Parts: sequence; structure tokens; C-alpha cells
Amino acid sequence: MVTIRRATLNDIDRIVPLFDAYRQFYDATSDPAGARAFLTERLERDQSVILLADDDAGFAQLYPCFSSVRMAPTMILNDLFVRPEIRCGGVGAALLHAACDHARASGATRMTLQTAVDNSAAHALYVRAGWERDARFLTYGIAV
Repeated sequence: MVTIRRATLNDIDRIVPLFDAYRQFYDATSDPAGARAFLTERLERDQSVILLADDDAGFAQLYPCFSSVRMAPTMILNDLFVRPEIRCGGVGAALLHAACDHARASGATRMTLQTAVDNSAAHALYVRAGWERDARFLTYGIAV
């Protein structure tokens, strides 16, 4: 059984290598010092929730948001990462479940996430966990 708990600033040394590896997975350059500063700021300002799997197996980072249409809080599951050598062992599913539990407990009415089009392993995990691909809306972005 995988144990998931909410991380605190005391866990920053445990989270930084996972976060840095997550960023590298998406082709970002390794930057442990930048990762530490970014994560520290998010936690100090209470701008995100980081869920940490036992044995530093993986993490999820959630950002609170709001839906104007629902007039209610929502949550963005922005980051989900499991160490490559232990993938397919239930850690990702446990992190997804813990993220949904946290979102519900915080009053969120919906959670959303994005992943790379070619990340088929993640697609399969999300579908198994009950997530549905949005067929109604397209996502656009622009650098500002």
C-alpha cells in the first residue's frame, strides 16, 4: 500500500529531485536551485498543494483555481511524477486518488489536468482512474 501525505517546507529536499526530474521529462533543463526556489515560494505563499508518496516515490502538485461558470472552486492537477524505476506499481494511481480526496475536502467541484499528447502511459492511468478526456473544449496557450 502506498502512503501519500501533504508535503511541507520541511520536505523540500525530498521534493526538489522529483520536481527536477519531472521538468526534465518535459524537456526542461535541470535546475535544482531554481526548482527549490520555485517550490519554496509556492509552499510559503500557500499557492499550491504538494502531495508526496512515501519513500519519495513520486509527487503531485495541485493549484487552486475557480470556475466562473460553476461559481465554485476547482483544482488543477498541474504536476504528477513517479520515479521511472517504480512506475506501474500503483504510486500514480494513489497520487491521483489522494489529489481527488484533497480537492473534494477543499470544496473543489472539479479537477483538470493536461499531459503531452504522446504520453500514452499517463493517458491510460488517467482513464483507469476515471478521468475523462475533454471532447468539448480545446486548450490554447500563449507566452506573455
